[in-house]
Amino acid sequence: MKLLNLVLMLLFFVAIANAQKIMGFTDANAAKQIDWEKQFDAQLNAKNQDTWMQFLSSHPHHVGSPQDKANAEFMAKLFQSWCYQTEIVSYYVLFPTPKTRLLELLGSKPFKAKLEEPTLKEDKTSGQKTEQLPSYNAYSADGDVTAELVFVNHGIPADYEELEQMGIDVKGKIVIAKYGGSWRGIKPKVAAEHGAIGCLIYSDPEDDGYARGDVYPEGAFRPKNGVQRGSVMDMPLYPGDPLTPGVGATKDAKRLDRNDAITIMKIPVLPISYEDALPLLQSLGGQVVPVSWRGALPITYHVGPGKDKVHLKLQFNWDIKPLYNVIAKLPGSELPDEWIIRGNHHDAWVNGADDPISGIVSELDEARAIGELAKKGFKLKRTLVYCAWDGEEPGVIGSTEWTEDHQNELRKKAVFYLNTDANSRGFISAAGSHTLEPFFNEIANDVMDPQTGVSIKERKYASDMVTADKTARVKMSGNKNIKLGALGAGSDWSGFLQFLGIASLNLGFGGEGQGGEYHSIYDSYDHFIKFKDPGFQYGIALSKTAGRAMMRMANADVLPFDVNSFYKTLAGYVTELKTLLDNTRTETDQENNMIRDKLYDLAKDPTKTYQAPKMKDEVPYLNFSDLENAMEQLKNSTGEFQKQYGSATRLPIDKQMELNGILYKVERSLINEKGLPRRPWYKHQIYAPGYYTGYGVKTLPGIREAIDQRNWKEAQENIGIVSRTLENYTQQVRQAMNIVTR
Repeated sequence: MKLLNLVLMLLFFVAIANAQKIMGFTDANAAKQIDWEKQFDAQLNAKNQDTWMQFLSSHPHHVGSPQDKANAEFMAKLFQSWCYQTEIVSYYVLFPTPKTRLLELLGSKPFKAKLEEPTLKEDKTSGQKTEQLPSYNAYSADGDVTAELVFVNHGIPADYEELEQMGIDVKGKIVIAKYGGSWRGIKPKVAAEHGAIGCLIYSDPEDDGYARGDVYPEGAFRPKNGVQRGSVMDMPLYPGDPLTPGVGATKDAKRLDRNDAITIMKIPVLPISYEDALPLLQSLGGQVVPVSWRGALPITYHVGPGKDKVHLKLQFNWDIKPLYNVIAKLPGSELPDEWIIRGNHHDAWVNGADDPISGIVSELDEARAIGELAKKGFKLKRTLVYCAWDGEEPGVIGSTEWTEDHQNELRKKAVFYLNTDANSRGFISAAGSHTLEPFFNEIANDVMDPQTGVSIKERKYASDMVTADKTARVKMSGNKNIKLGALGAGSDWSGFLQFLGIASLNLGFGGEGQGGEYHSIYDSYDHFIKFKDPGFQYGIALSKTAGRAMMRMANADVLPFDVNSFYKTLAGYVTELKTLLDNTRTETDQENNMIRDKLYDLAKDPTKTYQAPKMKDEVPYLNFSDLENAMEQLKNSTGEFQKQYGSATRLPIDKQMELNGILYKVERSLINEKGLPRRPWYKHQIYAPGYYTGYGVKTLPGIREAIDQRNWKEAQENIGIVSRTLENYTQQVRQAMNIVTR
């Protein structure tokens, strides 16, 4: 009998040792959680996602359209049927739509652009002409301009530097730029800063047309007359309704005059197809463009201008339109005032099967499965808040207005925000607050890839190893950790992370569902099921991934934030800043020395002339000592806390609650209420979209962009601001440490 008891005891301890660990859970609660997750997986159903996509993408559903409202009501009824407390929250925002669009080439070979995408018999929704928004760029200025045309490559600041070296001035001209290289809104912004009076943006076949593969409908890529719609709102200044920055756009909100809205572009902007772009580009004379500027059209690319002028005329209906955010809550049983928030937008430029319906149907299936578990007895400690945002496409409007409108409540209650958007076959991609990196990697290890049967973490590692260069491959070998990217702009996390300081994560699959349908009438159900995610396998994979994140965050005994992971990533950003400064100094010295040498050589021969460029100011010494001291304190505090984190699950419940209150608000300490220079809406001192990159992130933006702009006084000031911000963060970590060790 004693021997039997000994064997049973040994088996018990072996079982405990082999039990799967989950960050922030006791062993017993982890076992329960894993069992519920298995049941959750079994509830997911690809047929649901297919059925919902067919309805939600059946008609164009841009902001203010009948289908936009119908889709919101459809989703609200679904959430209600799954026992969520559901409401539709409306806001009233500026949303321009085209009234006049005219583009023509004048002169010896006149040409009038079609500005239309044709119906395809293979795509059953492409013929809904009366419901479709025509191709345009929202928040372009009205304008009627005639001028010479200049090709500016991608239209980013570096391209204008190259044009200057070529002796090309765009002042008083219309520019034509390729999509790519930056977010589209940067192109007219930079063009206007250089004196251009109009901007055209076209999709070159090198990027998403026939140079990439067969075009739609034979293949996935953009046909010759496909056009990428999109907003050119100056979102690096602030996202959301241009007339109500910082406050929710309710019916009675105080609104700016439209002339005072700084995020509306100052010049007319129009997107065109590569079919319409070809005659314009053929008309250009002047120098042949640099090799890196050339696209895949069958022409020699010239910078211009040409002999013939271009006429561009645009007029818009500047209407206030309603938005419909669907907000569904499943209240927590123990901590109802701690919210785990999930979002995906539901509006589209046209039918939007991929962007965004592929993401929203995955979210719906996830919410349904959790609702089914709740009926079976699954208890949530914290409240789940599922959101279907409206108005993301024109400028991340619906989520921004909701966060601005509920900012005081969210500062108190929001624990975590999880965002998704378009989704397709391929590899997991993740970006967000770096306190969440270990938490996400644990989940990525537990979700299986539907094509290969290995974990999505393993498949991501294999992909990265294949695509990495030799040096990077050596560094990566054996390290399967997925490094979270930093979040800039481009979807609905901005109000949560960069305005309010709520830890956020953005997830999605992709890489094998390529195509050229983006923001065109061909982003349809027919295109999606053929080229993007046949069978919705990766829709299910996204539900499994995001669902685990939601359930684990909702039920963790101790919230799974790793402050030491944040420190390690931040240390890399600080090193990058110092390298950037050193490189700037070296480049400045080299450029100035070249000018001096040229002037010296010319001084020997007075018959020669030389128009010397202006020499750059020398790069001064910047004092990083306060930042280095703050980083050292952060390193010590976060390292010590993370060593003790595992013991926190053994704390009394009241102490766990006190600790969790610090952990989920620690991201708030990275907020500076004065915001970043010249754009106070962006308050996070670590992550922000770049002023001239748009979607692309700038880490430690106050310092980094000051160095980029050679504003040394501002750089030094922001070193001080960031240092004090990190001291506040460290103080929060020390308070957490006191709870654990006390």
